[in-house]
Amino acid sequence: MRSMVPHDVFRDQPVLTGTRVRLEPLDAVTGAHFVEPVLNMDPEVRRLTGTHRRFTEEELLRWAATRPDHHDRADWVVFGREDGASLGECALIDLDPDNASAGYRIALNSMSVTGRGYGTEATDLVLEYAFTVAGLHRVSLEVFAFNTRAQKSYARSGFVREGVWRGCLRWDGEWHDAVLMSILAEEYAELRAARNR
Repeated sequence: MRSMVPHDVFRDQPVLTGTRVRLEPLDAVTGAHFVEPVLNMDPEVRRLTGTHRRFTEEELLRWAATRPDHHDRADWVVFGREDGASLGECALIDLDPDNASAGYRIALNSMSVTGRGYGTEATDLVLEYAFTVAGLHRVSLEVFAFNTRAQKSYARSGFVREGVWRGCLRWDGEWHDAVLMSILAEEYAELRAARNR
């Protein structure tokens, strides 16, 4: 049986440009902007993303440099259009070419850049690419239940709540749930048409 999308659908990953953000593919060059925020991750960003692990600079630089060779995912560094500052990173991950689906993740560098629409615009740009260029049918994500701000942002981008993974994150001695959300190609098309009216 032929896959719904090619296994290397993310091979020619483009730059995605919006009104406030510009998403550049993660590689050895853009990785330089990715490393420092991860090494010195804002404690609240660490909690919101459930990131327990500490990475070394060498690990991060190697990771960034090898991204162009991995076509089962698409990673971008998010830059502000106004000043060119690195704001975060986002990615389509876990490509399932047989079912034309992938996961999505985004992390902004610090709480000082949240609540300004950067994450929502980055998400919208990635969804446009996922559905209109890559030809995906479904994009899904998980967000920790305590991160209600992110859940609202994802809902604005068209994600629908599907369910809950109970007790999947242990943080500060407590177990936390994750909310599962997704958006389908036809839902994205309807949302896009409504926005263009």
